[in-house]
Amino acid sequence: MEEIVINLHMHTRYSDGSGSHQDIAEAALKCGLEAVIVTDHNVLLRGFEGYIKDGNKKVLMLIGEEIHDQGRDPQKNHLLVFGAEKELATFAHDPQTLIQAVREAGGLAFIAHLNDPPAPAFGERDISWVDWPLTNLTGIELWNGLSELKSLVPTKIHGAFYAFFPEFIAHHPIPATLRKWDELLAEGRVVAIGGSDAHANEMQLGPFRRVIFPYEFHFKTINTHVLLPVPLTGELDADKKMIYAALSKGNCFVGYDLSAPTRGFHFTAQGQEVDASMGDEIPAKGGITLQARTPSPADIRLLKDGKVIQRWKNQSIAAHFTSEPGVYRVEAYRRYLGRTRGWIFSNPIYVR
Repeated sequence: MEEIVINLHMHTRYSDGSGSHQDIAEAALKCGLEAVIVTDHNVLLRGFEGYIKDGNKKVLMLIGEEIHDQGRDPQKNHLLVFGAEKELATFAHDPQTLIQAVREAGGLAFIAHLNDPPAPAFGERDISWVDWPLTNLTGIELWNGLSELKSLVPTKIHGAFYAFFPEFIAHHPIPATLRKWDELLAEGRVVAIGGSDAHANEMQLGPFRRVIFPYEFHFKTINTHVLLPVPLTGELDADKKMIYAALSKGNCFVGYDLSAPTRGFHFTAQGQEVDASMGDEIPAKGGITLQARTPSPADIRLLKDGKVIQRWKNQSIAAHFTSEPGVYRVEAYRRYLGRTRGWIFSNPIYVR
C-alpha cells in the first residue's frame, strides 16, 4: 500500500487562526506533507481545494469543517466533518442529528478533542464531547495537540515555557480519550485520527510576544498516516475520494513525527487464506499472526480489547500468534527529551 502523511484539523483567519491557506500550504511543503485538511469553525470555504506546487514539491489541500453549536455555553461537542461538500452547521444544536446529516451527505464525522480540559490561567474552558450515545460516527480525534497543551499549563509561567520550547509538550494522547476509544471499539468500528488543531496564534506574557505552535511546527508533530491502495494521481477529485475512503475504513495510524519519523510503520495480520492491515477484518479460523514493524526500535505494546497482552522492549519487529477473536491494536513509545513519549498509535485489526 502507498503511505501518505496528512496533517488535519487546523484553522485560518477565516475563523480563529492567524494565517492564510497559503501560509498553511507553504508550511506543509516545507515539512514534506502530502496533504492537509483545513477545518475552520462553522464555515465551509469554497475555492481553496487543490494541489499547491513549489518546484518539484506539491501538497494537496482539502477543506473540511469543525462544527459546534455556537449558542451553547460552553461550546462543547465539536465535530470534524470531511467530504460532506455542503454546509451542515445548521444541525449543530443536536450532535446526533448533525452526525446523521453528515452521513446522508456522504461525509465523515470525527469527534474533535474528545477530552479537552480547561486552562483557567488562560481563560480557556473545558470543551470536551459530552453527548452519548451516538450512532453512525466515523471516528474520534485520538490525539489533539492543543488539548494536550491545555492539560499542561496550570499557570502562565508553564504557558511561557511551552511557548518557547513546544517540543516538550507532546507526551501521549489524553488517557481518558484512549479509554473511551477502547470502550467505543467494543461496540463497533471507530477510526482514530491525530489532529494538530493548529491556530498559529500569538501569546503575550508581559513584554513577551510569540506565535505559539506555528503551522510549520505542528506539521512536524502529530500527523495521520494514511494507507492508500495506489499512489496519489495528482487529480483532485480522484485523490480526495481515495483519501476519504481510506480514512473511513481506518486504513491509517497516528504518528508523533517530531521524536523520530514514523513513516514506514506496518501493522498486519496473516491468516490461513487472507491478509489484513489496519482497519481490516480477518477471520480467526485457523489462527493468525499479528505483526508490527516500526521504522526504528521502540517499546511496542499489543492490545486486545483495550488490554495490553504483550510488550516488546527496544524492538522494531513484534509478532504474536492468536486464534482468539478481538480488536487488536498497537502502541509504540520512544524516549525523547528525557522521557518516554507516545510515538505510534495504530488503528485496529478486527479479528472475527
